[in-house]
Amino acid sequence: MSLAASPATPQRLLIFVITYRAEKTLTWVLSRIPRAILQAYDCEVLVVDDASTDGTFEIGHEWKREHPEIRMTVLRNDYNQGYGGNQKVGYTYAIENGFDFVAMIHGDGQYAPEELPRLMEPLATGRADAVLGSRMMEKGAARKGGMPLYKYVGNRILTRLQNLLLQAKLSEYHCGYRLFAVPILKALPFRLNTNDFHFDTEIIIQLLNGGFRIVELPIPTYYGDEICYVHGLRYAKEVMHATLRNTAHRAGLLYQRRFDVGAADNRHYDLKLGYPSSHSWALAAVPPCASVIDIGAGPGGMARELARKGCTVAVVDEFSPDLPVENVRVFRQNLDAPLGFDVGPYKYLLLLDVIEHLRAPEDFLERLRKQFTHEPKTLVLTTANVAFVIQRLMLLAGQFNYGKLGILDRTHTRLLTFRSTRHMLRDHGFRIKTLRGVPAPFPKVLGNGPLGHAAVKANLALIRLSKTLFSYQIYVEAETTPDVTFVLQDTQKKSAERAPKLQIARGSGTGSQG
Repeated sequence: MSLAASPATPQRLLIFVITYRAEKTLTWVLSRIPRAILQAYDCEVLVVDDASTDGTFEIGHEWKREHPEIRMTVLRNDYNQGYGGNQKVGYTYAIENGFDFVAMIHGDGQYAPEELPRLMEPLATGRADAVLGSRMMEKGAARKGGMPLYKYVGNRILTRLQNLLLQAKLSEYHCGYRLFAVPILKALPFRLNTNDFHFDTEIIIQLLNGGFRIVELPIPTYYGDEICYVHGLRYAKEVMHATLRNTAHRAGLLYQRRFDVGAADNRHYDLKLGYPSSHSWALAAVPPCASVIDIGAGPGGMARELARKGCTVAVVDEFSPDLPVENVRVFRQNLDAPLGFDVGPYKYLLLLDVIEHLRAPEDFLERLRKQFTHEPKTLVLTTANVAFVIQRLMLLAGQFNYGKLGILDRTHTRLLTFRSTRHMLRDHGFRIKTLRGVPAPFPKVLGNGPLGHAAVKANLALIRLSKTLFSYQIYVEAETTPDVTFVLQDTQKKSAERAPKLQIARGSGTGSQG
C-alpha cells in the first residue's frame, strides 16, 4: 500500500482507540495496528477508557510500557461519558494537540486496524475530508461477517430512510470506523451532539450540511462475542429523530444549532424555482420585457431569471451582488437609510423577503411611497408568516428560538401575519390585488422530485383550509398610489395650468353673447 505522507515532513495522525470494558480485547486490537502506518506518519495512539469497571485502563498502560517504541497516551474518564461523549474527548484531544488526522477504531476489535493504511489514503492525498468505513458496500459481506439478520435489516432500512431525508447516497450511517481531517472537525459543532450512540448519525449530518467531502470505503465485518450496549429500537428512534429534526432545520421550520454548519453567508437565499414558491410566483408576475427593480436583491439570482425574460433590470442591495448577467444596474443601498435610488423608471418593484429585515418597515414604505406618481406600479412583496403552524406549536411548547434561516431567522427584526401585512400596506397607500399563502420549500430539503413535490401539494391543500395557519410565507401583489404631498403638489400645478384656460374659455363665451 502506497501512503502519501512525505518522509521529510510526515503528517500527524492520531489513532484513537475508543474503549469501554475491553480488557479481553484491547491488547489484541493494539497489537494489530500496522507498523507501516506508524512509520509513515508522525503517529500517536490514544486510548480513552470510558470509566470501565474492569481492567481496561490498566491493560492499556501495561501495553504502553511493553511498547516504548510507540508513542501512546492512555486516559480514563472518571465519569462515564457515553459513546458519543467519549468520541468528543478523543476529537478534542486531536484538535488541541495539533494533529492533521484522527482515525477512530474500537477497543472491542469489531473494526480491523489492519485497514488503516487503505482508509487513510483519501485523507492523505487530499481527496476527502472524512472517510467512513462501510460494511454494506460489498454485497453479502456483512452477513458473512456475522452481522445478525435483525441488525442487517435495521441498518438497511434506516440508511434508506436517512438517504431519502438527507438527499445523500451513503451505503451506511451506522459503522463506527471513521477517519477525519482534524481541520474539518474544528469546523463541526460536534460538542453539541448527543453523548449517546446516535452521535455517529449527528456528525454525518453535520458533514453533509457543511458540504464536506465524504468518502466511503468497504471494510470487513466482524462480530464476535463482544457485548453490545446498543438498544436497537431506542437507537433507531433516536437516529430518525435526529434526521427529522435536521430535515425541519434545513427547511427553516425548526432551527437546530448543532446542525448549523458552515460559514455565515446568503446561500440559503438561493432561488426556489420549479415548484410553487414565493420566487416562482414573483417571476411569473413580471411579464417579459418589463422594467423591474429588485429591492434587497441578495445574491442576484432573480436578476438573472428576469434578464432571461428580456426585462430591464436594476437591483438594490447593501452589498454588491455577484450578478451572473450583464447590463443590470446596481444600487448600493442600506434600506434603513434615506433612499439613494429612483424607482420612477421601473414598472415592477420586487420586495422579496426584505420587509422583515428592516428596523422600521413603515418608515421605509413611507420613503418609497414619496417616489410614486399617479402612474401605478406593481409591488410584489413576500415575507415570513409568523403565525405558521410550526411556530404556534413551538410557542405552545414554550420555544421561540431564533436561528440562521427560516421564519425565525435571527436577522429578522419584524415578524408579520397576514393581517398585519395587509394593514401595513394599506396604511401606506398600496391597493392589494393578490394575497396568497406560500407553502414551505420542501423540495430544498426533500429534493426537487416526487417526494418534495408531494409535500408542497399537501401544504397547498392545507393552505386552502386555513391560509393563516398553514402558510409558510405571505405573497402580495399590490398597486401603488402616490403620497398626499405629491397629490397636493400635482393638484396645485395642474390647477395653476387649468385656471388661465378657464378664464380664456369664459372670455370667449362672453364675447359671443354680445
